[in-house]
Amino acid sequence: MSESLPQRWSQATVYPDMWADPDDDPRTSDGGTPDGELATLDDFLTNYRLTLRMKCEGLEPEQLARRSVPPSTLSLLGLVRHLAEVERDWRNWITDGDPEPPLYGGRGGDFEVRGDAEEVERAFADLDREQAATDAVLAAHTDLGERLGKDQIAVRELLVHRIEEYARHCGHADLLRECIDGRVGQ
Repeated sequence: MSESLPQRWSQATVYPDMWADPDDDPRTSDGGTPDGELATLDDFLTNYRLTLRMKCEGLEPEQLARRSVPPSTLSLLGLVRHLAEVERDWRNWITDGDPEPPLYGGRGGDFEVRGDAEEVERAFADLDREQAATDAVLAAHTDLGERLGKDQIAVRELLVHRIEEYARHCGHADLLRECIDGRVGQ
């Protein structure tokens, strides 16, 4: 590899192994932990969604589109597009109607990125829209044991699966970001 590797760094000053100092971290709340299972699941999902966005902050479109290790197509921008796609897919699981079509074409299309500013803006708008749409559908179903859709998936299972998906991809985002500019943190 002819490129030099970026120097590892953190923006945090209080705890150098963190992404941001606690006072600057939007995931930190002074209100303590939520009460109840649904509120706890929603809190975890919200925090992982914020983490993904934090890992993408401050990067140029080309950096967001930079692939990890060939032949992998994994990139931060690809992760954003992928999570928009899976939000739509999860909604398709729990509806009785016809499924909505994929956002980015066939299998793997979410990771086929160019890395221009328009594409980045559109990807984050897609993610916002798809998250809001899935959240709106699930807001009508507060019984975590309720089963939805043709396959009768429990609301709890869908929420836990969403958390798992975001958590796994936030781990990927940690490594991708470190490869791009050396920034590390929780």
